[in-house]
Amino acid sequence: MHLAAKTFRAGKSPAKSAAKSAKCVDIRPFFSYNSDMKPLDRTTRGGAAVCIAGILCNLLLSAGKIAAGLLTGFVSVTADGFNNLSDCGSGVVALVSLSIAAKPADRRHPFGHRRAESVAALITGIFILFLALELVRASVVSILGDTASVGTMSVFLVLGISIAVKLGMFACYRIAAKKLDSDTLRAAATDSFCDSLATAAVIAGAALSPHLPAADGWAGVAVSLFIAWQGFRILKEAASKLLGQAPDPALAEQIKATLLASPSILGVHDLQIYNYGKGVSFATIHAEMDARLTMLDAHTVIDGMEIRVKQETGVLLTIHLDPVDLTNREESTLKILVSEAAHAIADGLELHDFRLIPGTNRVEFDVGVPYACKRSDEELRLALECAVKRLGDYEPLIRIERE
Repeated sequence: MHLAAKTFRAGKSPAKSAAKSAKCVDIRPFFSYNSDMKPLDRTTRGGAAVCIAGILCNLLLSAGKIAAGLLTGFVSVTADGFNNLSDCGSGVVALVSLSIAAKPADRRHPFGHRRAESVAALITGIFILFLALELVRASVVSILGDTASVGTMSVFLVLGISIAVKLGMFACYRIAAKKLDSDTLRAAATDSFCDSLATAAVIAGAALSPHLPAADGWAGVAVSLFIAWQGFRILKEAASKLLGQAPDPALAEQIKATLLASPSILGVHDLQIYNYGKGVSFATIHAEMDARLTMLDAHTVIDGMEIRVKQETGVLLTIHLDPVDLTNREESTLKILVSEAAHAIADGLELHDFRLIPGTNRVEFDVGVPYACKRSDEELRLALECAVKRLGDYEPLIRIERE
């Protein structure tokens, strides 16, 4: 039983309960999102330094591998060198995107510029895919040519140094990503570790080349496919963020728990979270409250809870009030019975905005349906209408929402 209902039964005034709840919130000056979106100078400077160091390392590795590959005829070594060259391009894009993302909100971009990193990743992914296609073509030509290449100590030395450098870059990127909490650097760390594995495959191809002439070409194909996979992975992640990913379940639960901690809020539903880049999130939610609260008291509670959510999660929340008539016993009983019927129809169905319109037999409510539910919306609606009509002479108006 909700605390608000207990308060009602104890005979306490809902207005006094709301006022008491509002006093529990530390109401400090609540600035708009524009003033919150200031450049992260520390992150920008630290991230830029690591990106520049990575670009220089990749340039040196690329030059060494391409030179070694051209001199010895190893197409896989050349492909790995171009892979490092693409990493340089990725580093430049990341460097530029960090600078753009750090800009504050302005008139043309009221939600800030934090999505610049996702746009940059999208561009990088497309570039990597085109590069992979060209390297696959060169590798196939090498296989069809069936010309053996002999590995030299210089080739193995260059590749061995490359693995050591890439593992060092992986460690540096990972430490910096954890310290600065940067998604861009975290992705760079993963890329560096994968590059070390790809170079190990090149070494294997070079070692087998004297005994199997096509080994180098097949190693080049393997490296090219690996590069293509990396590009596709980057594209998929960037596109998902730009299209709008599902919110972090932990964040959603934290917001709900914060609101339900207020004795004046009976329940919450229809939580929508919108992310415009790291640290820039907005949300809307419906909160059920005692219909006997005055507008002023309800507004005070809502303002206080919006501030508390901002303080605890960083999310700028807007709360929509749904009044609940706790004195209408018929409505309360009917809601319980309909909820039980809904759970019997399909798992995960949740009722909210339940209304028994005074003076009529019309029942209105929304039903939240999980995306995993295989039954169609129309099928669920018909089943729920039949369930309501079996409970009495009611005319149901049901709205189905996937959530």
